[in-house]
Amino acid sequence: MDVSFFQEILSKISDRGRQILDLSSLIGADAEESFEELCQALVSSRGEASGVALARRILDLYRLTTDKEKDAFFVFLARHFLPSAEAVRRAAVAYVERPEIGQLEALMAAVESPRQELFRRLNLAPGGTAALVRMREDLLRRLKDNPELAGVDRDFVHLFSSWFNRGFLMLAHLSWSSPASILEKLIAYEKVHKIHGFEDLRRRLDPGDRRCFAFFHPALVDEPLIFVQVALAGDIPSSIQLLLASDAEDCDDPEPSVAVFYSISNCQDGLRGISFGNFLIKQVAEDLKKEKPSLKTFVTLSPAPTFRSWLEANKAELSYLPAAQRKLIDAALAGQFGESEEELDALEPAILAAAAHYYLRAKDKKGKPIDPVARFHLGNGARLERINWLGDTSEKGIRESLSVMVNYLYDLKDIERNHEAYVNLGQVAASKAVKSILLAPEPTAKPVQRKSETIS
Repeated sequence: MDVSFFQEILSKISDRGRQILDLSSLIGADAEESFEELCQALVSSRGEASGVALARRILDLYRLTTDKEKDAFFVFLARHFLPSAEAVRRAAVAYVERPEIGQLEALMAAVESPRQELFRRLNLAPGGTAALVRMREDLLRRLKDNPELAGVDRDFVHLFSSWFNRGFLMLAHLSWSSPASILEKLIAYEKVHKIHGFEDLRRRLDPGDRRCFAFFHPALVDEPLIFVQVALAGDIPSSIQLLLASDAEDCDDPEPSVAVFYSISNCQDGLRGISFGNFLIKQVAEDLKKEKPSLKTFVTLSPAPTFRSWLEANKAELSYLPAAQRKLIDAALAGQFGESEEELDALEPAILAAAAHYYLRAKDKKGKPIDPVARFHLGNGARLERINWLGDTSEKGIRESLSVMVNYLYDLKDIERNHEAYVNLGQVAASKAVKSILLAPEPTAKPVQRKSETIS
């Protein structure tokens, strides 16, 4: 993963280009104006050295800008570097009149956003890829309030999808003996179950029944893109407390049968929307199977991050539940989660029934499951295997999911079928155990309207 040699070459090219060019004449007092001049100069530049020098200067300048100046820069990108409407029209007419490969290539070149060429040239600078990933982080924070920036983001996604495709990614097995700089980043980037310092990290990496794998990219030195933590066990676990307990015993079973993916964390916010997790899980499953042929079951222990918020907003959908159970749910949402074992036992069937509804019936505007983790795993072809009561009793677990966690099962023989049913039909693959706790009545089928019938 050491690309310092190539970075050094690029840096020398950049320095040589700066000696050849007098870039100071392009930098004005107004940050937006200087950005405009420099970006226009970069896109029109033909020399390799001058291009690298210009790219480096733009990225250096960007790092020094204020938030207000970044706002102006992104608006500038959104309103400039657009395809020429006249060039697109001419190319389209030419292709319609003579639909040949040359005309098609000319049309494709005409419709491509010039921003993509700008980003490609910025990527030539030393550390350019990392700088562009950070730049998109800044952009994403502005998208909600500035919809006109959506086109800029689409160009980032288009390029990042190519630059960070599976062929460029390197899978690494991380352990307690990995470089400290990387271990520190695991602590910082963990988003599912917080790592409380190095001793806690050691309990997740050092025992013989634990594994951690991460994807890296050659252009982001020592920066993991995504990592997954795995526990090897004899049974499918029902709670994260058992896996992360400080006094948990190392499983000394030489032939574990279950691999548990209990935490998957994306590390680079600037790469949001670029999928790595599906490749990571499948690659890790293959590697673990080679290492431990005894492994037969591959499951997750996953959070339900939006279950409580959905339940608070959609309690009316559970009107079919007995009044006593609805009352218990109201109390749990009000903070009365159960002060005794008896109260928890009484609350369990109500929460599980609500969770089954949440996973099997609740849909977003696109007809997909409400839960983002469910969309990820179901889209990969997994099956919703089990809903676990008291799966996460931490403060975060109660706040987000009323303690619910779930197991998704990756059954290699069913993955493709489950994926196709989910993508094409919106079907959620679920076990009989999960379906059995769904108390909601079957939805009423809408009558089919024949063409000969009229609607009054």
